[in-house]
Parts: sequence; structure tokens; C-alpha cells
Amino acid sequence: MRKSAILALAALLALGGCATRPVNPPLAKVEPDAGYRLQTRQPHFKDQENLVILAFSGGGTRAAAFSYGVLEFLRRTEVKGPKGNTVRLLDEVAVITGVSGGSFTALAFGLYGDRLFDEYERRFLKRNVQGEIVTRTLNPANWGALVSTGVGRSDLASELYDEILFDGATFGDLDRGKGPLILASATDLSTGARFVFHQPTFDILCSDLNAVRLSRAAAASSAVPVVLSPITLNNYGGACNRTVPAWIQKFIDEPEPPRPAARAIRSLRAAEGLGDGAGRPFLHLIDGGVSDNVGMRSVLDALEILEALHNAGQPTPLDRARRIIVFVVNSLSSPPIDWDTREEPPNALSIMLKSAGVPIDNFSFESIELLNDTAARWKNLGKLRRAAASVAATDPALAAALRVPDIHIYAIDVSFAALADQAEVDYLNRQPTSFVLPDEAVDRLRAAAGRIIEASPEFRRLLKDTGARILAPSPVQGTGASASSVKKP
Repeated sequence: MRKSAILALAALLALGGCATRPVNPPLAKVEPDAGYRLQTRQPHFKDQENLVILAFSGGGTRAAAFSYGVLEFLRRTEVKGPKGNTVRLLDEVAVITGVSGGSFTALAFGLYGDRLFDEYERRFLKRNVQGEIVTRTLNPANWGALVSTGVGRSDLASELYDEILFDGATFGDLDRGKGPLILASATDLSTGARFVFHQPTFDILCSDLNAVRLSRAAAASSAVPVVLSPITLNNYGGACNRTVPAWIQKFIDEPEPPRPAARAIRSLRAAEGLGDGAGRPFLHLIDGGVSDNVGMRSVLDALEILEALHNAGQPTPLDRARRIIVFVVNSLSSPPIDWDTREEPPNALSIMLKSAGVPIDNFSFESIELLNDTAARWKNLGKLRRAAASVAATDPALAAALRVPDIHIYAIDVSFAALADQAEVDYLNRQPTSFVLPDEAVDRLRAAAGRIIEASPEFRRLLKDTGARILAPSPVQGTGASASSVKKP
């Protein structure tokens, strides 16, 4: 009996040892106007003047549920346009960035649209995803695969995400759809740089993003270091005769980058550095929260580049925009700790987790504040430009100093701290960063998101500035919640 068991285990390991990870295919030629990128998604934007962006942070199921609550609120909020046509605010969303847990909600909504609201709870939010990953890892049938080159725990997780949520869909399915641009991000393990899953990044790798499964992007974005393994991509950079776009070349060649785009240019240079396919034939990606836990860096980089190009008199894809509305959906939790009530310090694991989390949390705070600072600076310089128009017309230096995009930025903070109910804040803060939560926690996270937006001073300012108003609430089918109607001029 013992010999038979050993032989059976050996056979399982041998079969599993033949397993290989999915390989992203090479791209023979870069097509700047094809593939999953902003330029190809813009024709699907419902409103070219009002750009609505959702930034979904990391945080496991806590983040997935909280960001889903934002989608639910926007779905039941109707907007009346200048010609009397009524649309849902959700249909105005043009771009969604997603990190770690937030990437699941973003990618799934990009794939399914309204169908998501019928399936997401059952298929993902109210499911013990974490337990299923552990079960697969401990299953002897998978041990052979786990010892194969390039295959790790995140690859098993990716297979699970495919089965329970994404149904084998690829970025090609998003590219053929009409939904918003979804920007899921991970972190390049070697450099610590942000890695965004869109075709411009894959152009640098000389690879076709449309063939990559959404589950691989979600697995990379949520590959918590040590707990899960990196997701590996093939890098064919340098093999497709790609040329650096002229506007990028102009910036990265500057010995002194123009302000305030220095941070964005650093990101551009890091991305271009991925193109060394000969020296770096493989890239290993880990949790996107390591480099940007609130999903804001893509937004901030875009604003900085927009301002720099505007100052240089260059056209940009967002020249028609008059308002940029960013919902910063931050599910960062701050669970209470009692370390300072005892003489004995916390254990090594607690110290390690806290030491890793503090820099990420501080960076997240700085990203949000930088968005607020950009919004205030554009607004104030716009006022000065209009007030000093006659003087600036004869003073080129003054005109240049006051030249910022004529765009109003609305940064709508959607975070637990914005709740008035402190008991509810404490409850939400106690929810762990994991891929399993009680059903009650999922429901309370979803409900909190809508309440926070409705009470947001910045959201109310947006309504006031646009002449909009929230009409009497009405029941929403299937949710038992209230619907808000917003009138927009």
C-alpha cells in the first residue's frame, strides 16, 4: 500500500512537472493606433468634455467590495444632460485604474458591464477565494506544477480567477468592447517601477496584450510578496522595430525635465527601460500596491504630462476636456493597535508588517494630496490668467508662468475616514486585507461607499458648479437601496 502511494505521488509530480505557465506572445510590429490604449478607447467615451476617472485602491476583498459599492452608487445615479437626455453617472466613466483587490472589480466591470451586478457577489465578493487558493496549493496534484520552472502559487491563483470570475477572457475582449479604459497595475520586482497592463507598455515589450488573460493581470496586481509568487512575463523588447514616440523622446532626452512633469518623466524612463529584451528576457511582477496602492500614479502622471505638453504648445488627447472628475476610492484601513500600552514590544512579524505598510500608506497619502494640490494650482493660476489677461498679452514670461490647462479638477475622496458614523469607521477599519470576508462586512463596505460619495463636499461642489441637483430618491430594483438623480446642465 505504501509503495503504491509513493508511486502514485511520483506519477502526479511527473505529470505536474510538465506544466508550463501561459506565455504572452510576441508582437511582430507595433501599431500605435491599435490595441488596448487610450487613443482607441476615446471614441467610446460618452462625454469628451467631462472625463470621469475611478481610482480603485488595493486591499483584498475589502477593496473589491468597497470599489463595487462605488459602481453601484454611480449605477443608480442618473444625470440629466443639456439636451434633456438622461444617462446614468456610471455611463460617464471613461477610465478606471485598479490595484490589487481593486483590480478585480475594475477588470470584471470592464469585461461584463451591467452583467457584473447580477454575478459579482456570488462569484467573487462572497466567496472564500483565499481558502480556495490555499486548497489548490496544498493539493498534491498541483505540486508538480509548482516545482516547474516559472510556475508558482500566483499561477494557480490565476487559474482559479479564470474559473470563478473571468471565464478565460483576454484584453482582446476589453479591446473589442465599448466599456471604459481599464488600467490594472502591478510592480516590476527588479526595479520597483509601476507596470500598467495596457498596450503602450506591451509595445515596449514587443508583445501583444490582447492575447493576455485578464486573470493574469489580476493575479500580478495582487501577488502579495512572499505570500504569493510573482507572475512572469516574456520580454521581447527590441525585436519589433519600435520607435519611441516623439513626445516621449522629447521629455526623456531633456537633461532638466520640465516642471512639474519630472515625476511622470521618471515613470516614462522606467517604462522605456523595460525594452531591454536581450538583457531582461523575463519580467517578474508583484502586487501593484508596492508601487502605488491607491491607483493614482497613472492619473497623476497623465496630468503632469498634460500640463507639460500644454506649456510646450503641443496637442494632447485631452484637449477637449473641461472637467476631470476623479473618484479616489481608498479602502486603506487603520486597525487599532495597543502596542504602546505594554512595556514588551510587538513580535517580529508584527514589526515586519508595520514596517512594510507605513511607507506604502505614506506614499498613498502623498499621491492623494498631490492630486488636490494640482487641482488647486490649476484653479488659482487660471483665475490669475483671466485677471491679468491684458498684462500677460504683452509679457510672454508672465503668460508662460500662468499657462495651465483650462480644466477644472474635482478630487472626490471616498475613504472610510469620511464617514460621520465613528462606530462604522471602526468596524470597516477592522476588516483584514485578505480574500475572504463575512457577508455582512461585504454589504457594509458596499453601502458605505455610496453614503460617502453623497455626503462628499467635493461631490457637492461638482453638482453646484455644474448646476446639478440630486432629486428625490427612488427604489432600485433588486437592491433595496435608494436611487439619486442628478441634473446636469
